[in-house]
Amino acid sequence: MYDSTLSEAYALPPERWAQKWRPATDESRLTRVVLIAIALTGLGLLVLAPLAVVFAEALAKGGVAAMASLAQPEALSAIKLTLLVAAISVPVNAIFGIAAAWVITKFDFRGKAFLITLIDLPFSVSPVVAGLALVLLFGTNSLLGGWLVASGHPVIFALPGIVLASVFVTFPFVARELIPVMIEQGRTEEEAALTLGASGWRVFLTVTLPNIRWALLYGVLLCNARAMGEFGAVAVVSGKIRGQTATMPITIEMLYNEYLSVAAFSMAGVLALLALLTLLLKTVLEWRHADQLAATRRH
Repeated sequence: MYDSTLSEAYALPPERWAQKWRPATDESRLTRVVLIAIALTGLGLLVLAPLAVVFAEALAKGGVAAMASLAQPEALSAIKLTLLVAAISVPVNAIFGIAAAWVITKFDFRGKAFLITLIDLPFSVSPVVAGLALVLLFGTNSLLGGWLVASGHPVIFALPGIVLASVFVTFPFVARELIPVMIEQGRTEEEAALTLGASGWRVFLTVTLPNIRWALLYGVLLCNARAMGEFGAVAVVSGKIRGQTATMPITIEMLYNEYLSVAAFSMAGVLALLALLTLLLKTVLEWRHADQLAATRRH
């Protein structure tokens, strides 16, 4: 096919090519170096320096003291509770996110915009406010909460309240990662599979799920990181009962307020390592996704 723009470009004299084909940005080398230095300085001051301080304080009295503080029953209880809450809330949010993304992208109905707004609600509501709302709903002074306590199934100051608070603050992540991907993919493949006689579950398992698997894993990782590090909502509903309802972030605060700096920073180091592991998995998923897209485009 004849490309008039390309022909006109080649018709130009060489001294005018630089004017015709300019880079996307024309900043000077000094400007680029300054901008990069500002970005790296901010990254170092806001992220790397605090992280280095956490590990330095944790190892201030040696690795043996740090490991001994983590072996205390209260520390082990906090670690187990945090992992348990994440193990419950992340699958719940994954199921909800898939269902919400499916409904929003595959069906047209009145109130879709309102549903999307509700999904984004935890991003705009303070976690402390969310925790207070759960206390008002399930506390002993409420009708439902009083009945649950009388039945021997308390929600506030117990595991169910912590799980509810974690689910609330983390449930937008999976849905928000899946909705743009499913909108871009459209409905053509699912409709073709249904036309060929596939059932709804078969369409989901063989067509939809493979197409969204990277976005789903990415959303799950973000959800897991937030669930393990949540403090505000969990602090309100947990009661901060040492060895029972104190998660890792709450235990870190309690230890630091008691001037047990080695124990506090050691647990903070464990939480930071979990976050770094999540970041590493996120990076690997992004690389795999980029490789997959590149392979698809080549074929």
